[in-house]
Amino acid sequence: MSYRETDHLRVLIANERKDRLALVAPIVIALGHEVIAREIEVEDVGAVTARERPDVALVGLGDSSEHALDLIDRIVREASCPVIALLHARDSAFVREASKRGVFAHINEADVEDWQSSIDITLRRFAEYQELEGAFGRRAVTERAKGILMERHAIDEASAFQMLRERSRIDNRKLIDLAAAVVDGHVLLPKQPHPRS
Repeated sequence: MSYRETDHLRVLIANERKDRLALVAPIVIALGHEVIAREIEVEDVGAVTARERPDVALVGLGDSSEHALDLIDRIVREASCPVIALLHARDSAFVREASKRGVFAHINEADVEDWQSSIDITLRRFAEYQELEGAFGRRAVTERAKGILMERHAIDEASAFQMLRERSRIDNRKLIDLAAAVVDGHVLLPKQPHPRS
C-alpha cells in the first residue's frame, strides 16, 4: 500500500467491550475510512480478518489485557495488515507484550487528532517491512538456485549467478522468476550432477 492510498482505508476494529467499539467506529468513519468489521470474540476475529482483508486493524484494550493480546495474536496470524493497539490509559506492560505479538504501533484513544498521523506512519513502516520480507525471500530463492547450479554444473558461485543472469536476459524473464524455476526443477539442470574436480 502506498502512502497516497491512506485516504480511504478498510479498518477492522476489535475490542472486548461493545461500548468501546461504539466510540471508536465513528472516529474511524470521521477520518474518512470504512469500518469493515467490529469484533469482540477472539474465536471470530481470525476468520473475519482473513475474509475481509482489512488495510489496518485497531485493537482496543478492554477489561482484560489477555483478551486484547489474544485478539492481536489472531489478527497478526491472519492478516496482511498492520495492527495498532488503542489504549485508553498508559499501560507500558501491555504495550511491551503487544509488541511481542506483532503490533506496529499504539495510540491513545483520547488523542483523536493524532490517529490519522499514527495510521499513516504505521502503514509506511508496514509497507517497508513487507518489502524487506520480500527481498529476504527473493534473496533466499536466488541463493538456493545458485547452490543447485553450482552442484549440478560443478561451477563456482560467480559462474552460477552469471548463468542465471544470462538466461534471465535471453528468456526476458526476471531473475527471481528464473531462480524459482531452477529451485522447482528448471531445464538448466543436467540429468546427473557433474563430478567435482
